Amino acid sequence: MQNASHALVVIDVQNDFCPGGRLAVNDGDKIVPGINALMKDFQTVILTQDWHPADHSSFASQHDGGTAFSVIQMAYGPQVLWPDHCIQGSHGAALHKDLNTDPANLIIRKGFRRQIDSYSAFFENDHVTSTGLHGYCSERGIDRLTMVGLATDFCVQYSALDAAGLGYKVNVREDLCRAIDLDGSLDAARKAMRTAGVGLD
Repeated sequence: MQNASHALVVIDVQNDFCPGGRLAVNDGDKIVPGINALMKDFQTVILTQDWHPADHSSFASQHDGGTAFSVIQMAYGPQVLWPDHCIQGSHGAALHKDLNTDPANLIIRKGFRRQIDSYSAFFENDHVTSTGLHGYCSERGIDRLTMVGLATDFCVQYSALDAAGLGYKVNVREDLCRAIDLDGSLDAARKAMRTAGVGLD
């Protein structure tokens, strides 16, 4: 029996994060069948979608001499510079064609403000500007979240940490995630999530 207070959050399963995409995560497409199967166990399914304007400030192309995967300081703190990806309306920004979107109750788009990046499903990277997801879950009486998607060490991690900080019971299904693993970022993400009380399966 589905638990109305337990939601599945599917993070950024988009073409640009899958093989052939502009910011491809190794085997990012391999998690799609398992996610589709898992959706059947949840009454509430929430999808997130990276949704950047073409001149987004997190793109290396927007900074003189900027190189992809380098880190700069923004007003809200350190920011990785990324290859251009998930540009609004592009094929790369579209959800993967094999992902079953029919069960989705809500699709949260994030990263659409030019001056600030947004990894988390709950807050932009200033950790203040809300996406509205917490309000949605509160209204629905949701207090437990299972998270899957891309990438473990960035958007999944940020979403899980913010959710735990907001008081949700959070579990990350690592078998249904894939990581970028940038300079040890996967191990650091796992440690941070465990420290915050996030369950890792």
